[in-house]
Amino acid sequence: MVAAASRKGFNAAMRRLLIALVPGLLITLLPARALADEAAEPPAAPADPDEAAYPAIERFVEVLEQVRQRHPDVDKLAYERLVNHALEGMLASLDPHSSFIHPEMAAALQADPELDPHLPSLGLTLGWRDDGPHLANVLPGSAAAAAGLVPGTGLLALDGNAVGELEPADLLSRLRRPAGEPARLRVKSPLEPQPTELTLVHHRVESRAVTEARLLGGANDTTGYLRLASFTPGSPREMEAALDELEDAGMERLILDLRGNPGGSLPATVRILGLFLPPDTEVVTTRGRDGDATESLSTPERRRRERDYPVAVLVDRHSASASELTAGALQDLGRATVVGETSYGKGSVQNIIGMGGGTALRLTIATYHTPSGRTPHLAGITPDVAIPVDDDLREKIALSMRRDSLTPEEDARLEGWTDPVVEAALEALDRSE
Repeated sequence: MVAAASRKGFNAAMRRLLIALVPGLLITLLPARALADEAAEPPAAPADPDEAAYPAIERFVEVLEQVRQRHPDVDKLAYERLVNHALEGMLASLDPHSSFIHPEMAAALQADPELDPHLPSLGLTLGWRDDGPHLANVLPGSAAAAAGLVPGTGLLALDGNAVGELEPADLLSRLRRPAGEPARLRVKSPLEPQPTELTLVHHRVESRAVTEARLLGGANDTTGYLRLASFTPGSPREMEAALDELEDAGMERLILDLRGNPGGSLPATVRILGLFLPPDTEVVTTRGRDGDATESLSTPERRRRERDYPVAVLVDRHSASASELTAGALQDLGRATVVGETSYGKGSVQNIIGMGGGTALRLTIATYHTPSGRTPHLAGITPDVAIPVDDDLREKIALSMRRDSLTPEEDARLEGWTDPVVEAALEALDRSE
């Protein structure tokens, strides 16, 4: 319990917090109780009883008051700041995709609904809080991820200039640069005691979803290779057109490369699966906390061409979300052999929920499931043919995906090199015939 001198402040804060939180707790519980009266199996509830809320909230307020009384950095001890940062930690502890949206970021998005805080060439999503901009998310396989940056890292300076007072639109504009240009950042990681400086080089952002489509040639002149870089609203149309061309050129089997693909549009995913599966095939199910299906998605009712040739799908540790649903669905339904590494493990649904004080939550509310009922969430898709990939091989694979922009030194690294993951896929296709 807090010291006697602080009991009055503690009790007042406790009353304020309980008045604010407990009615909301009761309102949240009422629908579950009503549902329990109507259904034999109510939705799963948290493990601890309702009564556990009171000592837990008391402990929170006790810590809050101790921090306010004893910590020397008085300028950091406002109730609003402490509670918002506590909520940030709570959301971050749930899963990698839930987050607390501070008032500063929520206000920026409200003032400019077109504001896009994502920087794809660096693999960052920026957020704002009382102490300035920070990294709200880091994309797997990106320049930021390769540098070891993690969500929650504060952004202090860009090219030697402090950024704390910049408006979000201004900072984002300064950070958007062409591929190959560097950005020198000063950051403060939550994992390190002191700020550090590092340089990120902007990667090329593909303007097309289908970045390569060709016949392999030689002994594999009837094998098509198609790389899908992302699942955009237009990607099904791009992919269908590319498949048409390959089929007209004599393709009899296909390698679909989803390595490094971070995902994207769910409707596009379902339409792409419809290129390879019979009409009205259930391919994706959304399940909430109670485990019941809340939504099921099926392939379109009609398809223009029959595509029943063998398919191998390539995935790696950076294949995420829609890539995992595609690979998992084709694998579950016996339509494709999956080759490569276990994928990233992003298979969840997030909602933005407005809260008091101008804040919001980005909260995971459900998970996606493939036809067999499994979810890639936090598990990934396990390949049928696993190929170990070390750092040297990963770098060569990345270089091979941008052969049209290699330096002479980079081009020399690939001289005489063949992609072992593609070779393994060819062997898998041979076995399937």
